[in-house]
Amino acid sequence: MLDRERDRKMKKIFDTHAHYDDSAFEDDRKKLIAGLLEHGIGYVVNVGASIFSSKQTLELVKEYPFFYGAVGVHPSEVGELTEEGIAFLRKAALKERVVAIGEIGLDYYWDKSEREVQKKWFVRQLELAREVELPVIIHSRDAAQDTMDILKEQKAEEIGGVIHCFSYSVEVAKECLNMGFYLGIGGVVTFPNAKKLQEVVEMAPLERIVLETDCPYLAPVPNRGKRNNSIYLSYVAEAIAQIKQVTYEDVVDITFCNAKKLYRLEKKDTKNRS
Repeated sequence: MLDRERDRKMKKIFDTHAHYDDSAFEDDRKKLIAGLLEHGIGYVVNVGASIFSSKQTLELVKEYPFFYGAVGVHPSEVGELTEEGIAFLRKAALKERVVAIGEIGLDYYWDKSEREVQKKWFVRQLELAREVELPVIIHSRDAAQDTMDILKEQKAEEIGGVIHCFSYSVEVAKECLNMGFYLGIGGVVTFPNAKKLQEVVEMAPLERIVLETDCPYLAPVPNRGKRNNSIYLSYVAEAIAQIKQVTYEDVVDITFCNAKKLYRLEKKDTKNRS
């Protein structure tokens, strides 16, 4: 048993979606991030949700060698997005260890931005991703039909990416998988009432799943309701292993490889293009 626990700690987990720039980490950010590696976290992608947080993401990527970054504007924040903002994102996307455009998409749950405005900037950021040849991180909440329609119209299968915090049905999941997208699975899969998501995980090939926290949000059971962080991903991996009837080690190993493929890290030019 001790050997198994030691081996687990040596397994590297890839957190494909985090927000360590969030104010929830203001008091202990440096201490928490410094401890991630010893808890088995191999890589983290910090994801921008606004121009400001995208700038903060670039700073985190500079400071921590095991961090990668994504730059983009969340649908709730696009009300103030301009072409000047797009120009900033284009320049930021060329920097070393920036691996995606995101998070972008549609959010009809909070509806903080007019829906037509959300659609406009969703399309514009998809165009940007195509231009800079990076995958996209898609945020979609209560907007499945419009999200899928836009992805199909824009031929997003040619861009590639991940549906972050996947929350829709098995049928929608199959559409996303058929387009070549990965499914981002986080703490919600551990919730007792998450039957729909658990069915998606059961259906989806493990080779198309990536682990994510969306921290500081959506901490898994047994830490539900607390501030989330990458260390808690072990609970997510365990839940996926139980659903798919495979080992914890298989989930960690395969999702780690998936994340590297998603973000094209094997092909990423390591020269600083900034």
